[in-house]
Amino acid sequence: MPHTIISKRAPIYADVPDEKWNDWRWQLSHRLNTVEDIEKVLNLTESERKALQTQGLFRVDVTPYFISLIDPEDPNDPVRKQIIPVSEEMNAFTSMMEDSLAEDRHSPVPGLVHRYPDRVLMLVTTQCASYCRYCTRSRIVGDPGQTFNRQDFEMQIEYLKRTPQVRDVLLSGGDPLVLAPKILEELLTLARDPHIEIVRIGSRVPVFMPMRITQELCDMLAKFHPLWLNIHVNHPNEISRNLPKPATA
Repeated sequence: MPHTIISKRAPIYADVPDEKWNDWRWQLSHRLNTVEDIEKVLNLTESERKALQTQGLFRVDVTPYFISLIDPEDPNDPVRKQIIPVSEEMNAFTSMMEDSLAEDRHSPVPGLVHRYPDRVLMLVTTQCASYCRYCTRSRIVGDPGQTFNRQDFEMQIEYLKRTPQVRDVLLSGGDPLVLAPKILEELLTLARDPHIEIVRIGSRVPVFMPMRITQELCDMLAKFHPLWLNIHVNHPNEISRNLPKPATA
């Protein structure tokens, strides 16, 4: 029987047609990032309101789907804590490090981190579906001025070709699953050098925007088997349950 997938929605999205709600491009283009937008869904604290109105903080963007998982009355909601800034972010602290994982120090070409002998990290985009307040790459992620271009990709692939000890490649960013499907497919094709045994994708998209996991995407990824998808989940509340609804005649 044909069916439509129904997921939890904040009241302001009650009238959004299912075909739009379940379209990952609609979710991306309707992300919330201002006080005015977010307080239509959540009852903001003064600390949150102050942070959202402050210039220069790490980028805020959250999909309608993900913000709908938050209890709007609970300032300590575990999903809320991950994506809504508070005024404490405005205060620098003694041990603050811009590059806390020292990735730049191990970057032989732009966007590629080679810290361990047999594996590399390829940063293929600076964009995410939503932005986590704890992001360890906030120096580049979410910044429209920081992007990786075709020349950067070509330098990354050339480095792989001349470094045969590398057997494991992790595509990350940003989030590779926000890339246009054709670009992601091209990157996966290029990363499949004969000496590469393992290709992984690190993603929060299945959590932030599960409607991105379409049959089309799965069919494309299946062409690159074996392929691993590392999904980062912080709390059980991020794992929602979709319910099939019988289609009406």
